[in-house]
Amino acid sequence: MTAPQAPAGWYADPAGKHEKRYFDGQQWTEHVNSHGRSSVDPIGGPSHVPTVQRSPDRVQRDVQRAGQAGVAGYQPTNGGGTVFDEPILVVNQKAKFIEVSNEYAIFDQNARQIGAVREVGQSNLKKAVRLLSSYDQYLTHKLQIVDMTGTPLLALTRPAKLLKSRILVETPQGQPVGEIVQQNAIGKIRFGLESGGHSYGLIQGENWRAWNFAILDHTGAEVARITKTWEGLAKTMFTTADNYVVQIHRPLEDPMRSLVVAAAVSIDTALKQDSRGWN
Repeated sequence: MTAPQAPAGWYADPAGKHEKRYFDGQQWTEHVNSHGRSSVDPIGGPSHVPTVQRSPDRVQRDVQRAGQAGVAGYQPTNGGGTVFDEPILVVNQKAKFIEVSNEYAIFDQNARQIGAVREVGQSNLKKAVRLLSSYDQYLTHKLQIVDMTGTPLLALTRPAKLLKSRILVETPQGQPVGEIVQQNAIGKIRFGLESGGHSYGLIQGENWRAWNFAILDHTGAEVARITKTWEGLAKTMFTTADNYVVQIHRPLEDPMRSLVVAAAVSIDTALKQDSRGWN
């Protein structure tokens, strides 16, 4: 795991096991922290990067379907190869019969995996609760968006909730980027994109079943779109996997850029943790 060029402090755990790990200014230490609890866990082995086995044909099929459902005439070009500058992100959840941790692979439009999402900081007790019950909405979920080396790019927190969800988006250094805030619990779901007390846009569900979402900026112009893709009856019925295509219509600047990158995973985590049957 590459040491950051940064001062000593607490950073997102590059090993992907805990929420934060202490960097002493020269190297990563064994001191870790998750959900406000400190412990010791020596670094060992490579950083965990979730992968999903999907053929290039399937990924490109998802891109084509999203294009048909999206903006007419949208012709994206190749980006810079990272989750922050590719115009299309294909987000595939790892298929599991029982979900005790959220894991996703992120592909570009050419079916090359360029990143992933992993859940971090879960105790064995929390995993047991998720295995034996459906109380996910009453639990706090912490995730990292990482590159293919396992280096954290963004940290996401969905606090425990009752009716409406919110997702806190931070840098790996713990600096706030913004929030994705659910605005209603009935009807077509809406999420506000907020940062520093200002509204930067809106994620608007286009139907009651929350299949597709338009992402609007503060002027109401559509800047991106999220399309949920169909994986077939067997996979939908017997696994927890969901797949999304994120189309970004034009280059965006932070905080909007990071909030849009976090959007597909945030929506899936916010809604599916409320009800296993929403999809």
